Amino acid sequence: MNVLWALLFIVFIFSFLSRYIALFNVGPGGTSQHSKPNKLLIFLVLCSLVLVSGLRNNIGDTYFYMHEYETQSFTWNNVMEKKDPGFAILQMLLKNVTDDPQLLLLVTALVTNLLIVLTLYKYTKMIELSIFVFIASGMFVVSMNGIRQYLAASIIFWATKYLVEGKFKHYFFLVLFSSTFHESALILIPIYFIVRREAWTKVTYLLLFVSICIVLGFNQFSQILFTAIEDTQYGGYKNFAEGGANIMRVLVDSIPILVAYFGRHKLRSIWPKSDIIVNMSIIGLLFMIIATQNWIFARFNIYFSLYNLILISYIIYLFKENNRRFVYYGLLVCYVMYFYYEQVISLNLDYNSEFLQL
Repeated sequence: MNVLWALLFIVFIFSFLSRYIALFNVGPGGTSQHSKPNKLLIFLVLCSLVLVSGLRNNIGDTYFYMHEYETQSFTWNNVMEKKDPGFAILQMLLKNVTDDPQLLLLVTALVTNLLIVLTLYKYTKMIELSIFVFIASGMFVVSMNGIRQYLAASIIFWATKYLVEGKFKHYFFLVLFSSTFHESALILIPIYFIVRREAWTKVTYLLLFVSICIVLGFNQFSQILFTAIEDTQYGGYKNFAEGGANIMRVLVDSIPILVAYFGRHKLRSIWPKSDIIVNMSIIGLLFMIIATQNWIFARFNIYFSLYNLILISYIIYLFKENNRRFVYYGLLVCYVMYFYYEQVISLNLDYNSEFLQL
């Protein structure tokens, strides 16, 4: 855990300084001008994330990914038969370079974190807060567990510009591409038409109501769902019995959304396209509510929780100016406490690496 604690504070300092330096850039005539965060410091943030993620040898399913890479042979004859051919092709190409599975972890860590950081760089107002929450909320750790799905999610997250600009064809083909790494990404195609509307309408409340009904009648719902998918690669989840998501996780995900609701009019005035981000976050919360009955539904939240990182950087500006500093530092403290609760107390997480040791 020492490596993750060090990463949390190092990337926060780098990303904070990147915005602080940009904030005091001097434009023509000696006037101060706002600009994007300093690219060099953000590059150092990215390097830190990639090295910690890519040089690990444990956490979640990492061992199984490494074992598969070492023991299986990947050829054009068999990669297309696998359930996620894009990931199989990636492994085949990397095995032409080396049989060391560390390369697989480094490459997936690079692509996943690069796409996430690029998107945050473009859309967040406080990039240091977004990256801090990315680690402290547990998303970074999850990215080292569900490698294939987080790789798919990062591609779709990078496609946010097409979602916001309403370029469905571009978005559609990127979702199809990402689904070759994890088939569940296809859920984002119908989601496109749901989220590109005003937030907090009757549709929003209907979705919330449906999610609560699913929780209350989960046994009946799960029977219908797993019967429908029993012949797919996800049919095995019918016997998944690891319990439901922690209610604390639901509360953490709901806070930015609640603040966005109370400040919805001001948020729209700050960023007219914010409703799309809010809707994505709401859908993620719905999956987490359902996941309290069965953790497997939290896997779908991987595609939506990243939008909370954008949203949380805006909610600071929904408060009165004299309260923003208190809210900002309050969020940092609360997320540090949650990070300790989830990773140390709840999961007792142990980070191992042959290269990084503290």
